[in-house]
Amino acid sequence: MNLTILGCHSATPTASAHPTAQVLEIKGRLFLIDCGEGTQMQLRKYRVKYSRIRHIFISHLHGDHFYGLVGLISTFLLLGREAELHIYGPKGIKQAILLLLKLGKAYTNYPLYFHELEETTPQLIFEDDKVSVETIPLDHRVYTNGFLFKEKPDDRKLDIEKARKLNIDLSYFNKIKQGFDVENRDGKLIPNKEITFDPPPPKSYAYCSDTAYYPEIVPQIEGATVLYHESTFLEEHHHLCEKTKHSTAKEAGVIARKANVGTLILGHYSGRYGNLELFRREAQEVFDNVELAEDGKVFTF
Repeated sequence: MNLTILGCHSATPTASAHPTAQVLEIKGRLFLIDCGEGTQMQLRKYRVKYSRIRHIFISHLHGDHFYGLVGLISTFLLLGREAELHIYGPKGIKQAILLLLKLGKAYTNYPLYFHELEETTPQLIFEDDKVSVETIPLDHRVYTNGFLFKEKPDDRKLDIEKARKLNIDLSYFNKIKQGFDVENRDGKLIPNKEITFDPPPPKSYAYCSDTAYYPEIVPQIEGATVLYHESTFLEEHHHLCEKTKHSTAKEAGVIARKANVGTLILGHYSGRYGNLELFRREAQEVFDNVELAEDGKVFTF
């Protein structure tokens, strides 16, 4: 599971601080999460293959999370894209994007599907044989969702040597991987656990930006391999959280501790801070395993 940070800063972009966008590679799928201004330039800079992006997830309709989307859609058109593109985001995103395309007479020549969201409880919005994606309802100034990406369990791993010793015909090997007990050539039923290894535990990634401190999400994200949680402010500016519906680094740490996640990644920093290490230090007061998002940084889990 690889996570590439394309941008991780809040509000106004600068030459060295790009607004929110991430690429998650999980089970061979490539998902774009949020699409702030300049996302397509960051995709080129960090050599992410445009053609592999089939699904884009937009958390909310604040500009620093989706103003790069119409440009990316238009660039796909110019590049001669033919593959389907699915966009998941709050109700209204279809109207906003299609109006801009219409005014610029830039109609797509590839299938473009919008999946508009308005539910305030977790919803399964994508699923295939390898991965599922659920919404994580958040607490922000406008309707906002995070997203929980979960691997599906792999097949069990066949112990070939043990299977041969127990005189099992190779025609049963695929069935064994799927978890079935099988008979050997002597007619004896062999329990599956005797001839297989457990697969690696499935990984999960919880993306939570933007939100006020919202412990209601803890049961849904409990045990996640990785949690990305916004940390717009440090505790010295905690008084700004209520007005803006953002979180501090320490509050993100509390959520990570309550949910017992493996790793916490902080991001969505306010531009008022020059030293990002302060965010790590504050979160580590309550949760040990803390990483800092940085433009261009790649995390592997």
